[in-house]
Amino acid sequence: MNSVNSYNGITPKLGKGVFVEKSAVLYGAIELGDDASIWPLVAARGDVNYIRIGARTNIQDGTVLHVTRKSTARPDGLPLIIGEDVTIGHKAMLHACTIGNRVLVGMGCIILDGALVGDDVIIGAGSLVPPGRRLESGFLYVGSPVKQVRPLTEAEKAFLPESADNYVRLKNEYLQQA
Repeated sequence: MNSVNSYNGITPKLGKGVFVEKSAVLYGAIELGDDASIWPLVAARGDVNYIRIGARTNIQDGTVLHVTRKSTARPDGLPLIIGEDVTIGHKAMLHACTIGNRVLVGMGCIILDGALVGDDVIIGAGSLVPPGRRLESGFLYVGSPVKQVRPLTEAEKAFLPESADNYVRLKNEYLQQA
């Protein structure tokens, strides 16, 4: 089995410099922006809707990415949209939500259908973002269910694109060894 697979004749589209680790599995309507990286054991299914992952975003080990199908209640279903310069920590689960730019999703987080995460946000490890919840830009959120804790410091805001850059450098090292 390949890492990148067609579903109903639709194959994931990879931007320039993308890294998809061979144990990751991607199906269907998935689009990865330039310099994005998909790490070991990621499962992403763009089968009943689409997934968009922005430039320089990294999806770390064991993460599950999925979408919501069309239904009477949701005629268009819900896609999964992840912005640019985002770090998705190990073993997160993102289901049919929208993540802004420069976001850090901590390890083991679960973000559910219709949730909307603004730009420049940190979500602490193990947090649960319930369906439809909106997380305002510029804050730290933690807990299950997630609660706004405090505004991000300038140092934390500066770290968000730095975290993404670290993974761009790391995936480049992996690509050079391939």
